[in-house]
Amino acid sequence: MDRVRIGVLASGRGSNFQSIAEAIRRGEIDAEVAVLVCNVPGAGAIERAQELNVPHVVIDHAAFGKDREAFEHAVAAELTKCDVRLVVLAGFMRLLTPHFLRQFPNRILNIHPSLLPAFPGAHGIRDAIAHGAKVTGLTIHLVDESLDGGPIVLQKAVPVEEGDSEERLAARVLDWEHVLYPLAVKLFVEGRLTVEGRRVRIDWSGLERPSVP
Repeated sequence: MDRVRIGVLASGRGSNFQSIAEAIRRGEIDAEVAVLVCNVPGAGAIERAQELNVPHVVIDHAAFGKDREAFEHAVAAELTKCDVRLVVLAGFMRLLTPHFLRQFPNRILNIHPSLLPAFPGAHGIRDAIAHGAKVTGLTIHLVDESLDGGPIVLQKAVPVEEGDSEERLAARVLDWEHVLYPLAVKLFVEGRLTVEGRRVRIDWSGLERPSVP
């Protein structure tokens, strides 16, 4: 069977992209990153792709003005050209329209720095601290047309410590993101995820199940 080809969409540093690419390189995931698509020229993810020898392309959303569908058409065309089966959002700071999502049904993974459905949106860490939450964490989910509301694949609880700054808490959450995002990709690639409505069932047979949440 051919290896699953992955397309990664990123806007920033690309550390989760790197964690997945390195897990593939170590042989932990039987897949390949076919392309990194970055919508921000000069973003750190581009340099990481160069260092990892991963094909990459910059599609600057600003060049499309307010025409979101035209931007997404260009992104989807690149993914299709690269025969991508799984789309991984790794710090991709653009909301995707239903037009795009329908092209990759249940084939888009996203990671969010909170225990969804708590604290969706762009500032999950900041919002958890502001709300006085004692526990936050991360959620890896399949993407649907809701805001950070798709079926949940994996979650990990991370305590909010007394006096935590946004940066300090974000760093602890990110450490777990680098562990669990490659695992979620592995589960997809090996056909271990079954979506039943809002529930994702996981076949853990033969795998060591992580201690989550």
